[in-house]
Formats: sequence, C-alpha cells, structure tokens
Amino acid sequence: MAVSDEPTQRQILVGETSDGANLKLPVVELLTGRGFVTGKSGSGKSNTASVIAEELLEAGYPLLIVDTDGEYYGLKEEYEMLHAGADEECDIQIGPEHAEQMATIALEENVPVILDVSGYLDEDVADELLREVARQLFVKEKKLKKPFLLVVEEVHEYIPEGGGVGETGNLLIKISKRGRKHGLGILGISQRPADVKKDFITQANWLVWHRLTWDNDTKVVGRIIDTEYSELVADLDDGQAFVQTDWTEVDVRKIQFRRKRTFDAGATPGLEDFERPELKSVSDALVGDLQEISERKDREQDRIHELENELDKKEKRIETLEDELSSARDVSSAAKQMADALQNTETVQSQLPGGSEDLRRLHEEIAELEAERDELREKLDTSDDRIDRLEDELAARTAKLKRIRSENDQLRNVVRELERERPYAASDENGTSDEGEASDGDASSPIVQAGGEAHEYGYTPVDADSNASSDDAEEAATADDAAFVVADEERELTDLLEVSAIRNRVERACEGSQCSIETAEEILGVFARDGALETGPVADRVDRSAVAVQSLLSELRTEGMLERTGERTYALSDEVRIALAETATAE
Repeated sequence: MAVSDEPTQRQILVGETSDGANLKLPVVELLTGRGFVTGKSGSGKSNTASVIAEELLEAGYPLLIVDTDGEYYGLKEEYEMLHAGADEECDIQIGPEHAEQMATIALEENVPVILDVSGYLDEDVADELLREVARQLFVKEKKLKKPFLLVVEEVHEYIPEGGGVGETGNLLIKISKRGRKHGLGILGISQRPADVKKDFITQANWLVWHRLTWDNDTKVVGRIIDTEYSELVADLDDGQAFVQTDWTEVDVRKIQFRRKRTFDAGATPGLEDFERPELKSVSDALVGDLQEISERKDREQDRIHELENELDKKEKRIETLEDELSSARDVSSAAKQMADALQNTETVQSQLPGGSEDLRRLHEEIAELEAERDELREKLDTSDDRIDRLEDELAARTAKLKRIRSENDQLRNVVRELERERPYAASDENGTSDEGEASDGDASSPIVQAGGEAHEYGYTPVDADSNASSDDAEEAATADDAAFVVADEERELTDLLEVSAIRNRVERACEGSQCSIETAEEILGVFARDGALETGPVADRVDRSAVAVQSLLSELRTEGMLERTGERTYALSDEVRIALAETATAE
C-alpha cells in the first residue's frame, strides 16, 4: 500500500507546459500575491483570468472581480456570485454608499463578488465605487488577515504609465505593495503593458504574457523577461503564454491555458444563434439588505432636499422682508426730517402750504409707517427663529441617521457573534434544530437559492457530529453498487481509516477545508457505498452545506483520496480503493 505521508501544498490546475506536463499554481500565492496578466485582444488574457477564477471558486475560495466590460457574469452559470453594478441585469444596483457592505459580504460572509463598473454613465461614480470598496477591503484585511484576491480588469485606466495617477490608482499601488502581509492579493489585467505604470509590473511576483505585437508592448516584455522574448511573444497562439513566477526555479515557462468552462460573456457577437445560459443567483435576503441601504439613502436625500427647499423659501422671504424694512426705514427717516422742519414756521409755510391739516396728515402717515415697520421687524424675528429651528432639526436628523447606522452595525456584529457561538444542532426538514435555530454548521446567515436549497459560502466550520440512522446504515450495507464489502460486519469504515497514511491525508484535507474528521469519514463512506456522485447529492447525504462539502472534496482530491470522474463529480481514487480492499481482507 504505497500511500505517501508528504504534505501537498494546495494548488489549482490551469493548463499544461510545452512538454505536456500539468501546470499547477499554488493557491496561497495567487490569493495573496501580486499578479499581472497581459495580451492583445483575442489572445486569451480574459480566458486565463476566468480559468484562475473558476479554479479558486471550485475550491471554495471567494474573490472580488472588478469588471470594466461586463464580461465576467458568465461565471454565474456554475457558481453563486453577487453581480453588483449599475445595469438592470445585475443582482443589485449599488453606489459608493454600499462600499463597506460589499467588503463585508466578500470578506466576512465569503460571497464571491463581480463588481461591474461598465454600466455607470458617470465615470467619477464608478471610480469612487472601486476606490471605496478597495479601501474597505484593505482596512478589514488588517484585522481579518484572510487570503483574498482582488482582480482588476483594464488596470491601465487606474494606474497609467503616462499622466497622473489618481487617488484610486494610488490605493491599488498601495495594495500591491502592502496588501500581501495582510492577506490581500491583487491581479491586474491589461491588453497594453506599455500603458501600465512600471512600478506595478515590476512588483508583481507572477506574470502571464499572452500574444503582444505592438513595438512598445514587446519592448516591455524584453525589459522584464529578456530581449529574446520580445520577438517570441508575438508568435504565441491563442491561449498560449509565457508564465513568470518567483516561487519556481524555472524563470519562464511556455504554457497552454485550458478553455474556461463557464459561458463566455465577453465573446465577440457573431451571426450564429445566441442563447444565454441560466445563471445562478444569490439569496433574496442578501440582495434585500443591499437594497435597504439604497432605499434608506434615497429617503435621506429626499428629506434633505425637502429641508433645503424649505430653507431656500425662508431665505427668499427674509430677503423680501429686509427690502421692505429698508424701504420703511427710508420713508420713516424722511418723515422725521419733515417733522423737524415743521418746528420752523417759515419753513413749514414754504414747504406745507396746507398748514396744520397737512401736519396732522403727515403725523398720521408717520405713525402708520412706524407701526408697519414694527410689524415687519416682528415678522423678520419670527422668520429668523424658524430658520434656527429648521437648522437645528436638520442637524438633529443627521446625527440621528449616524446613530442609527452605528446601532445597526453594532446589532449586526452582535448577531454574527451570537451565530458563531450558537451550538450546532441536527437539522430537521426545514433546516432548523429542535431548539428552532438554523443548523447548517456555519455562523453566517444561510443563502437560499430560488429553488429553496440552502447553501453557504466557503470557510464553513463544520464540526458537529452527524451519525446516520440505523436504517440508513443497513440500507447502505446491503446496497448492490457498494464500492467494496467488509468481511467483518462489525468493522466500521472509521476503523479502516485508522491506517496512519490515509488518516494523515484525511487530517490535512480537513485542516484545509475547516471540516471535521467525522465529516470526512462520513463522506468517504458515502463514496464507498454509492460510487461516483456530484457535490449536491453528497451534501444531502451528510446533511452539510454544498459549499462546505465542495471545499472538503477539493482538498481530498488534492490529497489523492478522491478523483474527478466528470464535471463536479467525484469518486474514490483507485489508490484508496486498493488500500481499503487490502485492509478489509488483511485479517
């Protein structure tokens, strides 16, 4: 029984070398490193980025893709991702005010995100959205320190070689320099390397060079790799590339990347019939939380606009009253001057031929004007008081909104803490325990498909014991399609897995997926009894979330315990079958 105990670093298969060997890239280096993928249009750079994304999603690792051309939503054909942007075809329409929640969803709730900035008519809004999301990712990763990859298409638009680099570009450069120690990696993609700031390219620790033909671009290849490659890069076929990594002894390898499995949303439209595949969606609850942020902001803006209009009306009324008061003061001043002149008889006779009657009429007019003046002053004072109250009300409402946001964040943190601390209980048919608590084995909120099946995203701690019923065990033991037969009926599969070499592999797989040994043994028992199965049926049999099971299956496959027999279909490897058969017949 030749089973190696040597640990295997988690890797993903993306293509093959020129001599036919498989090219595998280390997961941790991809998630936390600094990558750069380039190539002219049609050379395969976007396909390469999609292949890397597919393999990371297949293994249960979330990421955030900044999509500048709306070409990555095809990943939703196979993977549940949140598609956020400005277009109606997105799961949710968002703005910069959603940045913190987007980072929380991606990092803390482990939901893969496509941040589609292609639909924003105002480029400043798209730029601010990317900047604030990237800033929130960087800030949160200082505390979380969880491997996570930020993918940025058309990176030359943010960090150009010529011209000034804006606030967003400087933040992306900061992530490329300092993000690795916090667990935040970045992958920049561009079809024109000559247009990308060289500080970003030279700091990359893994680079993929697809076909380039423009002289300025091939010169960059010659400076970064070697002069001979400046000519060779122009002769690459579609999907071929020179790959540079700093974690291998071989400096440069010629690679043929595989074709991506999911729908190619970025393909050039043709005359052939086009049918868009059915895309997977995230839960309505998750979209509802984001929608509530938009609705709350709209209500706040409407109220602020209403108050501003009211203040504007008051200010105009004050200006009118001030003008009237100024006119009244002028008339009053003139009347007083005339009253003073009346004391001089000669002057009065010359100015007021009417004598005492005119004087009496003038006094009455002055009295009326002074009364009107006093009334205007009173109205002006009342208006000033009203304006002060409106300003106080506006300030109070703004403070209240900030307090509500703070209390809402605190409540969310409390809920997450309570969910992480709650005991794992066996689920009933409705997905709740006997005590009425959700029991998927994850502290995060479940995400429910449109069809009603519960799913949760990666890094799910699944440690609760789950023992099959006696009826299920008896049925499994007598199944005709069992992978092997145990001679002694009292011997359990867990006893067979006590062989040290196999046990070590199972333990490593569990550490990589954060699932328990009991769960791994239960899943291996399912494959032993039922043969090849897809991820969904396996998750149903062991009563675990599909994403948690997928993560464990990927690790078991890496350890050589399982093999893929079809798309998302797994079975026990021949090596393990032989080892189990030898153990069963040893006595």
